[in-house]
This record gives sequence, C-alpha cells and structure tokens, in this order.
Amino acid sequence: MGEVFEEKNFLLQLIDGQGYFNVTGLDSFAKAENLAQCGLSYAVVSIMGPQSSGKSTLLNHLFHTNFAEMDAFKRRGQTTQGIWLTRAAGIDPFTIVMDLEGTDGRERGEDDTTFEKQSSLFALAVSDIVLINMWCHDIGREHAANKPLLKTVFQVMMRLFTPRKTKLLFVIRDKTKTPLEILEPILREDIQKIWQSVPKPPTHQDATLDCFFNVEVCALPSYEEKEDQFKEQVAMLRTRFFNSIAPGGLAGDRRAVIPGTGFPLSIQEMWKIIKENKDLDLPAHKVMVATVRCEEIAKQKLVDFVSDEEWQNLSETAKEDAVIMFGRKASGLLHKSISEYDTEAAYFESGVRDKKHDFLVGKLLEIVQPAHQSVMGHYRSKSFKKFKHIVEQPTSFQDEVKGFAAVARKASDLCMADFENGCTDANVLHAQWDSFKIRDKLRRDIDTHAAARRKEKITEATAQVERCLEERLAAPAASLLDAASADTWQALRKLFEHEVGVAKLDMSVAISEFEPDDLEESKLLTAVESYGRSIIEKKAKEEAAQALIHMKDRFTSVFSHDSESLPRRWSGDEDIRAITKAARAAALKLLAVLAVVRLDESKSDNIEASLITLLGEVLEPVQATTDREITSSNSAMSTLAASTWEGVLPENVLLTPVQCRALWKQFKAETEYTIGQALAAQEASRRGSSWLPPPWAIVAIIVLGFNEFMTLIRNPIYLAIVFVLYLLGKAIWVQLDIGKEFQNGLLPGALSVSTKVLPTVMNILKRLAEEGQRLGSDDHSRSTVTEESYQRASSSEFSPQRPSDNNSIPIDDKTRVYSVRQRIGKDTTSPR
Repeated sequence: MGEVFEEKNFLLQLIDGQGYFNVTGLDSFAKAENLAQCGLSYAVVSIMGPQSSGKSTLLNHLFHTNFAEMDAFKRRGQTTQGIWLTRAAGIDPFTIVMDLEGTDGRERGEDDTTFEKQSSLFALAVSDIVLINMWCHDIGREHAANKPLLKTVFQVMMRLFTPRKTKLLFVIRDKTKTPLEILEPILREDIQKIWQSVPKPPTHQDATLDCFFNVEVCALPSYEEKEDQFKEQVAMLRTRFFNSIAPGGLAGDRRAVIPGTGFPLSIQEMWKIIKENKDLDLPAHKVMVATVRCEEIAKQKLVDFVSDEEWQNLSETAKEDAVIMFGRKASGLLHKSISEYDTEAAYFESGVRDKKHDFLVGKLLEIVQPAHQSVMGHYRSKSFKKFKHIVEQPTSFQDEVKGFAAVARKASDLCMADFENGCTDANVLHAQWDSFKIRDKLRRDIDTHAAARRKEKITEATAQVERCLEERLAAPAASLLDAASADTWQALRKLFEHEVGVAKLDMSVAISEFEPDDLEESKLLTAVESYGRSIIEKKAKEEAAQALIHMKDRFTSVFSHDSESLPRRWSGDEDIRAITKAARAAALKLLAVLAVVRLDESKSDNIEASLITLLGEVLEPVQATTDREITSSNSAMSTLAASTWEGVLPENVLLTPVQCRALWKQFKAETEYTIGQALAAQEASRRGSSWLPPPWAIVAIIVLGFNEFMTLIRNPIYLAIVFVLYLLGKAIWVQLDIGKEFQNGLLPGALSVSTKVLPTVMNILKRLAEEGQRLGSDDHSRSTVTEESYQRASSSEFSPQRPSDNNSIPIDDKTRVYSVRQRIGKDTTSPR
C-alpha cells in the first residue's frame, strides 16, 4: 500500500464495476465539500491508463488523496473497479480527482472493452485535465498498450460535436536514460498518426488534434527504484495544478464549464447518455444541465420566498390594512431572492439563466401581486371613505369652497391625489402593474357616490320645497273648492301662479349649490310646477269625490236659510217651489265648478249651462215654446249623455257628463224628503194658526163640563190643584216648544215630545227644590230678629183663638209665593 496522507477527504465510488451511478453518494459529496459555492472555480482531473500502471499511486502523491493502491508483495491485478472520486487536498481552486479503472485488465477479458470506452468517454466529457499514464518502454512500439488506449480516446472524442479543449497530460512512467526531448517528439508523432487514422465525422473531417486537445508530456522516474526522486518530481508537478483554471494554467483554455451547483446533475446525465450509447452533444447537454439546475434554483428561491417570515408578516398585514412602504419592503425581499438566484446561477448558460431569471421574477411577482392588490384596495377604500366623510361633513372646506358641487370636486381631487401617493408607495420593483383599473374603479365609485348624494340632496331640497308648497296650496285650495263659487278657478289660478312662482324661486336657490345645467334646472322647476298642479288637482278630485255631499250641503244652506242667512220658519207664506229651484240651481253650479279642472286659462266652457238644463226636472217640466229653445235643450241633453265634456282635455275631467247626471238623480232623490218636510211644516203651520176650537165644540164643553166646573168652584182644593197643574203644564209647554215640534207633523212631533217630557219635568222639580232650600237659608240668616219676637209672632200666627182665614197670609209667605211664581214664569218663558 502507498503512503496514507493525514488529511482525509470524502472518498466516493462514483460508478461501480457494473456501471451503476451512485447518485446519493454524489449528492452527499457535493454537500459535504460545499461544491455549490464554488461556482466555476473548480477543476476536474481524471486519470486513465493500463491496469497496474501506478495510477492510484500517482494520484495519491500528486493530490494527497487516499485511493486504494495495489500491494505488489501480495498480488498483481485489478485494484480500482469502476470510477472513484474525491477532492484534492490543499489545492486551489477546488479540484475534483477521479480515478478510473485500468484498461487491458485480465479481469474483464480481451473482448469486454465496453466499460473501458464508456469510462474513457465519461472522463473526457467531464474532466478539464486528463492524465494518461503510460510506460516509457511502450513509446515507439506499434502494439504497445498505449496505442489501443489512445485510439479509443480519439475515437470516443470524435463523438463530441463541440471540442472542449481538454488538456491531455501524458505521464511517462519509469523514465529511462533517454532524454524527454527525444521521447516527446516520438510520442507526439505517434499521437498524430493515431489521430489521422481515426475515422472522423463529416463535421470534423478537417479538424486537427489541436482543435480538441492541448497535448503536454511529462516524465517521472520509477517509484519503486527512485522513490525520493519520484516524490520530488511529483511535488514539482503538483505545483502546476495550483491556479490550474487561470489563463495560462493547465486548464486555462477549457470551455463549456458547468457551475459547481450543476456538476452532480451534469455528470449523472452524461453517464446516462453514454450508457444508452447515444451521441453526446455537449452544448445541448450544457443547456440541459443549465435548464434543470436553474429551474431547481428558481423553485428553491420561490419556496424560500414564500416561507420567509418577513414576507409572511408583510402579506398578512397587507390583508388587513394598507402597509406603509409596502413597495420598498416587497421590492427588498424580491431583490434578495433574485440576487441569490443570479449568484447561484451565474455560471450556467446565459440564455437559459436569463430565461429562468425571468421565470423566477414572474413567479415571485405572482406571489406578491395579491398582497399588492390588497394594499391598493385598502388605499382605494381609504380614499373613498375619506371622500364620503368630506362630502357628508364638509367642515374642513367651508372656508375654501362652498356648495355641494364645489366640495365634491375638491374632495375628489384630494382623495385621488392621496390614492396616487399610495400607488407610488406600493409600487414594486420589477413589476409593471398598471393601476389604471383600480384607479378607474375609485374614480367611478367617487363619481357614483357624488352623483347619488347629489341626487339625494336635490331630492331632499325638492321634497322640502314641495312640502312648503303643499302647505301653502292645500288648505287654501280646499277652502276655495269647498266654497265653489263662480270665480273659484280664477282664484285658484292666481293662488297657483303666486305660490308656484315662490316655490320656483326657492328651488332655484336650493339647487344652486349643485351647479345644475340649464336643462336640469328647467326640469326641476317644471317638476315643481307639476307638483303644485297635482296638489290642486288632488284636492279637486277629493272634493269631486264628495260632490254629492257638497251639493246637499249647498242645497240645505240655500233651502233652509233666507237671504240674511237666518233659519227659515215655514209659516205658510214662503214659495217652496221657487226656493227649491234656487237651491238646486246653486247645487248645480257647485257641481259645474267641481266637474273639471280649470287651471289653464282658456275659453270658457258650457258645463254650467248644460247642467242648468237639469232644473227643468225640479218640480214639473218646462215646456219649450220655440224651436230655438227646443234645439238648445236637445243639445244640452246630448252633452249630458256624452262621456266627456266638449272642449275639455280628458286629463282635466273630474266628473264626466254621465257621472254628473247620475249625481243629479241621486241628489234629487235624497233632497225630496227635505222638501216634503218643508211642505208638511208649512201645512202644519197653516193649520196651527187658529188655536180656538169650533163654536159647537165650545158649547159642548160648556154643557158637558158644567157639573165639573161647579165642583171646582165649591172645592177650592181642586181649584188649587188645577192651578198648579196648569202652571206645570205651561212650563212644560214652553220648555219643550211643543208648537214648533208639531210643525213637522203629528207623529214626528209626538215622538220628539215623548223623548223630552220626562227630563223636562225632572228639571223643573229640581229647580223648585233648589229655590225652596235657598228661601229656608234666607230665613235662618236673619240675625236682627230677637227670640221674643219669633215667639210672639208664632203665638199670634198660630193662636187657636183666631179663626183661620185663607186670605190672611203673612207678608213673608206672600213674598215667597210670589217669588216662586215669578221664577216659574221665568223658567217657562225662557227659550229651549
């Protein structure tokens, strides 16, 4: 066994003797040696040569590795199986050393050269420097072991479509006394002959050896015979591997270098392609490795970004509220992830690297965009809320601007400016997001809210004006319509014009702060006028709906009152027929006023004239005496049979002619009773004008009542009772006004008197009792009379010696009787 160096590095069998690639072990090696951090600053050195030619020994001394060496005292045979890999100790840059299985070994036999070719191709494809170990005594021999090896190397190299400028360092072992200056030309000539004899693909038909390789030759003495000299020269050769990738170094001309982070994947894919016996396109392979690795790096950065605690806090905060300096914070996190990707992928193929860079940026922005949209949404909501607050409570603008339109305009500009500041603050680096949509939405929201509030306020102002207009119009209009005189509609027109004019002026002042255009203002003023018209029309319709009641009231007012508005007393001298006709004519005139709306000044209608013709049906038809009267009557009757009034717009009709005629018939039917009552009262008045019975009745009363009359005269008690009953009856007669009650007829008078007689009697008795109590109280209060006077008066008044005399009534008692009679007389003569 060779010398074991103190520094032990990670030793890995990369490919075993059966061609199995140790993926797990390679990943462990890359992590353990921190290969990803090397970037392009690393070199790969491999060695090939005949079995038992001292390859592992050379590597161990050259790179201070610990590859297994053959023990010459025990056996001679295969020591290294497959391909082994480790790191060179103490050499900068980072150098990976691969020890390949020796060629021409008896273990695989003469015909099994597949693994030799595969491993040789693998070494050439992967390595920057290939050491070719050969014996010095084989130089110049046609069939020496090195010739088949070189031929294999060149044949394999022709399958590489693009040259890598690999360094071929021929190490001549066990150098003899022949100087290297003689050996090197011979070796180069043999190499050139081998190159020329190798069949070449069409793409490299004229390619020279220098296009593919940088050939260099060195010689080492025998390790067994001259160990110290061997070690000394190996140490000198070791110094050449320092800074080997720098310009002028052993691998200074290398091309298509794979970054350290992609090295494991690269050599894994290369071995897979070689095993499948496919042509190896190194540029395409480089792109493939770059694609895979850059994508892995990009995905890892995406995972790291999503799991970053600072980003998670930022995104969660963005969901709840607008984050101040969101753009700067998010841009910092994005820059960190993108910079890390650029650092790790810096040495991969630029086209792939840039493509995956754009892929990473796009994915990162996809992650950031929802949070950015949330922040923008919060800024939009805040600006919109601020606008609504200012519009509802414009106290901050009262000194600057006045009026709703000016405040809304000022608030809109202010809130949009705040939103723009928020957009600038939330702007994310690398993002080309257009905030037009959310800005447009905010603008539309502001305009919509302003328009809605403007509409509401205009509606409120309109409602206020309409309420005031209704207060000023409704009651006067109802009063005028209730009076329903000939000039009612003229008065209503004047009232309408005046109040609507005032309302329009109020409306113009109220809407001035909303800055309406001429068309809108005209519409609003027209609406006010229409509303005023609707108020009068509404009142007119209400009064027209009660036309029958108004007609009966008007009839009753004219029929039951005289020209001085005093109640009529049907004494028998009144002309009820004429009064009835006048009362019904007044009712028809009222109906004519309520039939149509006459707010517009236009030609006079003939409604009243048409309705007056109905008076011919009052008591008895009036005979037309001329053709003209017949024609006029027929025309009026045809008008009342129509569905509308001539010359009147349908919308102004309150009562159609047919409805008026129906109301007239119902009116006549309901007033017939009043007329009949008046006639009955007049007849009763005529009959009641003479109160004395006929002469024969007077004689019969004297003859038949003589005995009763004599009885009353003989017995004064009966006379007193009759007198009291007379006084009581007279009082009841006066109190009940029986004469008036019976003017309406015998039966109605009897029914009315029967309901009032008992309360009247009770009232009279109650008054008599109260008068008696008052007289008793007056007697008791006389304090000037002495007790002796009372006794003398009592003895003289009630003395048994004095005869009783009906006429001898004391003065005080006479006074009391007179007073009671006087009060009874007053009560009986007072009106009911």
